[in-house]
Amino acid sequence: MDKIRNFCIIAHIDHGKSTLADRLLELTGTVSPRQMKSQLLDKMELEREKGITIKLAPVRMNYQGYQLNLIDTPGHVDFSYEVSRSLAACEGALLVVDATQGVQAQTLANVYLALAADLTLIPAMNKIDLPAADTDKTAAELMSLLGCERHEIKSISAKTGEGVEELLENIIMTVPPPVIRLDRELRALIFDSYFDDFRGVILYLRIIDGELNKNDRIRLMATGAEGHALELGALRPDLSPEAKLQSGEIGYVVTSLKSAQEAKVGDTLTLVNRPAATPLPGYIEATPFVYAGFYPESNEDYQALKTALERLVLNDSAINYESESSPVLGFGFRIGFLGLLHLDIVRERLEREYDIGLVITNPSTDYKVTLTSGQNLDIKSAALIPDQSSIKEICEPWIKGEIVLPKEYVGLVLQLISARRGLQTNLSYVEAQTVITFEAPLANLLTDFYDALKSLTSGFGSFNYELADYRPGDLVRLDFLIAGERVDALSAIVHRSESLRLAHDTLTKLKTVIPKQNFKVALQAAIGGKVIAREDISAYRKDVTSGLYGGDVTRKRKVLEKQKRGKARLKRFGKVDLPAEAFLVMMHKDKD
Repeated sequence: MDKIRNFCIIAHIDHGKSTLADRLLELTGTVSPRQMKSQLLDKMELEREKGITIKLAPVRMNYQGYQLNLIDTPGHVDFSYEVSRSLAACEGALLVVDATQGVQAQTLANVYLALAADLTLIPAMNKIDLPAADTDKTAAELMSLLGCERHEIKSISAKTGEGVEELLENIIMTVPPPVIRLDRELRALIFDSYFDDFRGVILYLRIIDGELNKNDRIRLMATGAEGHALELGALRPDLSPEAKLQSGEIGYVVTSLKSAQEAKVGDTLTLVNRPAATPLPGYIEATPFVYAGFYPESNEDYQALKTALERLVLNDSAINYESESSPVLGFGFRIGFLGLLHLDIVRERLEREYDIGLVITNPSTDYKVTLTSGQNLDIKSAALIPDQSSIKEICEPWIKGEIVLPKEYVGLVLQLISARRGLQTNLSYVEAQTVITFEAPLANLLTDFYDALKSLTSGFGSFNYELADYRPGDLVRLDFLIAGERVDALSAIVHRSESLRLAHDTLTKLKTVIPKQNFKVALQAAIGGKVIAREDISAYRKDVTSGLYGGDVTRKRKVLEKQKRGKARLKRFGKVDLPAEAFLVMMHKDKD
């Protein structure tokens, strides 16, 4: 048991985690050359296309008599809770930093998570084979960040394999073996789960105390769900059955559970007949705080969308959804996500795997509303906000953000933060890099903040955040009326000081997106009953006098008057057909 090493790879996006995992699998002979392909542990087609890890992947390797359990973790901020649970399942963490980019925001966030979990950190500079690699600068940043010596930082190229064998031997020497507690009641940490169509829910877990045998009756301590351990074993990287899993080991268990909702990440697994007294610490519910309306392009696809969501939720317990309807868009769902990347992944999976055309409304967050009667509401859509006269207070979510960037861009980024109602809290330096910490309302960062940051910093800035708390503000509901009809799907909750600018920007965008009609269409923005901005889409002008030839001018006037009356009648009864692009105008509100 002292020859077990449990470690994970942590890094910022695109710093080479999955490529390094490929080299480790090759080096240890876990995968034969015939089976080998790039990004082997990234099973989803989307992961390969985007070049990012979306779902973590554990694998067991055997090398020189040692059992090495590796967890390849996601790098994006949306999945930081999954990363924290993966770290809790290990004793060591391999911190990979791109030598061409240096320390970035998610690098810092993962370091903090690893230090909080009291893990042994092994720093490694990747991509040293590239001409743009600056190993001295990157090493200085790592030494400043971790307080380590230069010889402790390993230089590797995950692509060519240079330095990977020395890194693997260093992992064996540096990472401590797990503490073995076979004499206690079973406690196992679930760090991931997914649904298999044929076998039910499969859990990835780390056995902390005791041991788990095949056919044991199991219980999940947070959800109370019970089932059987139908099969268990290790991942090499495919499922490899074994008779039992013991304290200190990482593996999988096939259960008789029917949904991933019953097996949440961070939950503690124990036995029904010999339950543990207390669960493992650190479990929290993964709560969504980005919401968007998903509607099928054709109402005939509503049932197909509902079935697709039910299947997706079997795999992803972080997704929340409820039915909603719109007079314009028909029936659909309001879905909650962990962040914008999570939203984008779900959208692409629905469109690709289930072949459903979607109309998606502008992403928003949730708000805490206190009414004058004392009642508290949790509002996930601006359309559900009650009348302003009955509201005592609206609280919006604020985040704690961290931006890492070269110092020459600091002034521009501070202006960007201020423009989003943000408050800078600290400014520090990690060698040549500057770290700005700030607080800001989440709603102002949801859509195009990251794009604006990348643009201002020539691509060098990186951003990480976590939810802080809910704070009261002078917030109002901004409605948009098209031809006199309010479109709930376009409504937004905004700060009063920003409402006029947002109203004008949105109406200008709508004017370019909505096609001309046979009658003049008024586009209005209103707070309560007060219109604060207006744009008009002029009508098509058909030349009804083209067939007239000669005669008195009154003939022409008569025909034009008839056309005018027809347009007035159309204005009363005509319906404006809104294209799907109209519901995304606020996604990039600062762009032309």
